[in-house]
Amino acid sequence: MVARFLTAGLILTLVQPAFGQEGRVLVGADLLFSERLDLLQGKRVGLVTNHTALLSDGRHVADAIAGRDDMELAALLCPEHGIRGDTTGLIPDGMDQQTGVPIYSLYGKTKKPTAPMLEGVDLLVFDIQDVGARFYTYISTLGHVMGAAAKKEIPVVVLDRPNPITGTRVAGPVAEDSMLSLMVPIRKDSITGTWVEDPLGEDSTLSLVAFAPIPIMHGMTVGELALMYNGQGWLEDGLRAHLTVIRMKNWTRNLWYDETGLQWVKPSPNMPTLNTAVVYPGTCLFEGVKVSDGRGTERPFEYIGAPWLNTAQVIELLENMSLPGVQFEPIQFTPTKRPQNVTAPEYANQGCNGIMLEVTEREEYQAVRTGIVLLWAILMVHPDRLEWKENRFDRLAGTTTVRSMLERGRDPDQVIDSWNERLRAFEEVRKKYLLYP
Repeated sequence: MVARFLTAGLILTLVQPAFGQEGRVLVGADLLFSERLDLLQGKRVGLVTNHTALLSDGRHVADAIAGRDDMELAALLCPEHGIRGDTTGLIPDGMDQQTGVPIYSLYGKTKKPTAPMLEGVDLLVFDIQDVGARFYTYISTLGHVMGAAAKKEIPVVVLDRPNPITGTRVAGPVAEDSMLSLMVPIRKDSITGTWVEDPLGEDSTLSLVAFAPIPIMHGMTVGELALMYNGQGWLEDGLRAHLTVIRMKNWTRNLWYDETGLQWVKPSPNMPTLNTAVVYPGTCLFEGVKVSDGRGTERPFEYIGAPWLNTAQVIELLENMSLPGVQFEPIQFTPTKRPQNVTAPEYANQGCNGIMLEVTEREEYQAVRTGIVLLWAILMVHPDRLEWKENRFDRLAGTTTVRSMLERGRDPDQVIDSWNERLRAFEEVRKKYLLYP
């Protein structure tokens, strides 16, 4: 059944598949091939994707399109970590070895499609697994792709996939307008010829940690976010794309990823498990301070530490806060440079006094609140040792308010209260774009 909406030049199609095979979730890519191949037939397709875009039979969606005679895979547009998930750092253009199709990087000198990338493309398809946090870069790539397509009047098809941490949790500060798509300096390395972030450089490219005014935990699927970007006029120049969202079958908002029947394919090198995704919306904030966030260990984002950390005192403060659904265990760990890390992690090859976050009841766990309380506790114990990477932290938080309040000694409840009014307003807007019960 297809519902069509026509509003002020916006053409929006929601593909709602018939239900069957109760219990097992079928993602948008499966329904594209079983029910809506007409969208692609006779088209030169540009595919925005990565290694997570698997069909239920194990094929990659790029291979499935390239293997057909009634359509052409004309271009692959590459987000962070590469089309096949085997690339670290900023990514150059290239050629996909499996399909022979040109790859255009959206994580290099530019982070949004250019006119040459879209030359001859009749249709853009987006299929990438998200993790449910605003600063995970794929959903910013989605917004930039939709904006570029709207400019060129190229239709966009979004193949929906689950929010792995459920579609019910909405938390954290809503990104302020001043933080949206901030420019990050980059330069071209004279030895390798690759583009790298450079705080002293004059060239710049878009940040991908805050495309739109949404909170850290948005509680939406990629398809729902696409509808919101379009409907709220958040694309470049306020344009609206000709958008089709192919809904999943059998997914409901309360499902965790391990309840969908789908295989977990780590969406990025430092997102090895669903447990990582559960804590990530809170502990990713530690990328903005000089504390190890567990990168370079077997438990990224579940380990937090530093050589100077007084673990016992910090854990005592944490336990006094009675945070639900989590326990804190003292550990020792040593981050090391691993292939998935572009640069050496914080405190590489140094022994760290650490805290392990052990989520004991994920239904009760509050990821963003836990991250804020953990930051506060470390700051209380070590006011002279905790160093901020101010711009990085503020971009992740989406506001300068969180850092400034913590620096002034405000308690976590006051910090959280500071964003609640905007969060409630977001929740009202969000309701208009939800596709699943």
